Amino acid sequence: MASQRTSVVEKSLTAIATSSKKSGYYLAAMRPRQWTKNLVVFAAPLFAFSINLQSLLGSLLAFVLFCCASSGFYLINDIVDVESDRQHPVKCKRPIASGLVSTRVASVMALVLLSSALIFGWLRSPQLGAAISAYALLQIAYNLRLKRMVILDVGAIATGFVLRAYAGAAATGITLSSWFLICTAMLALFLGIEKRKAELRLAKIKGSKPRSVLKYYSLPLLGRMENVVTTGTVVTYALWSAGPYLHGAPTSWMLLTLPFVLYGIFRYQLLSDPEEIASYSDEIIEQGGRSERPEEVLLKDLPILLTVIGWVFTCFVILLLKHQGMIE
Repeated sequence: MASQRTSVVEKSLTAIATSSKKSGYYLAAMRPRQWTKNLVVFAAPLFAFSINLQSLLGSLLAFVLFCCASSGFYLINDIVDVESDRQHPVKCKRPIASGLVSTRVASVMALVLLSSALIFGWLRSPQLGAAISAYALLQIAYNLRLKRMVILDVGAIATGFVLRAYAGAAATGITLSSWFLICTAMLALFLGIEKRKAELRLAKIKGSKPRSVLKYYSLPLLGRMENVVTTGTVVTYALWSAGPYLHGAPTSWMLLTLPFVLYGIFRYQLLSDPEEIASYSDEIIEQGGRSERPEEVLLKDLPILLTVIGWVFTCFVILLLKHQGMIE
């Protein structure tokens, strides 16, 4: 009897362990590291100085729905590209390409995630539902055509971030400053251009064949585009932080956060520098470098992370002083 009970326990533990592994594979297929991009939805209450339980819950809902929508499209992309991914030295390790998650299960997951995001978005508000629907249409257009069209590819990336910011405002009933939306678009364009620069440089270092759209880009062209959007980002953020006189932030004390923005941009440019990339180990280069993956920079680069924390902390201090009537 004792041996039978032990056998039953061992089988139960094995089943639990197997189920846990499968859950981990399913989660990995959804690419949770990419969810950091959806944190933009929290910018609406923060930039409007409207930090309360209702606005935070609304932003949290928008964040969850955009995570569901983006993960749904990542699953679809991996299903469509499964054969080519299996030939790639890095992408072959993805759960779907490696066979850890079947295409049938991935299809069901994508359908559930996308439909849930759209349904709950429209139930919350027509504006939020429209933002998620527009994001879905943008992703379809991007994957079918736009990602292979020079300039429009980074424009599509920027539009996705603007839609996230608008969704955060729609979920909380907050009206965003036009300067904030323009700054968001400029910053997203900056990240997209830096991503293309890193991809182009890494392709040259590794001697590999770059993605098709990169043949239309050159480092001098990307450098000129970078100069334009960097200037646009700094100027529009400065105009927003100048205060209510320019229909921007509720207080001009937000100018104190400008140094964090400048340092963050310059630090990111450093990470895409050719000498910086060339100094990586072969393993890091094989994984795609740093600025090729913005979410990796946010999670792993300590100076960038500290800059974001410092920016958020300064914003909250200014917000607190504003509410206490200690500053105007």
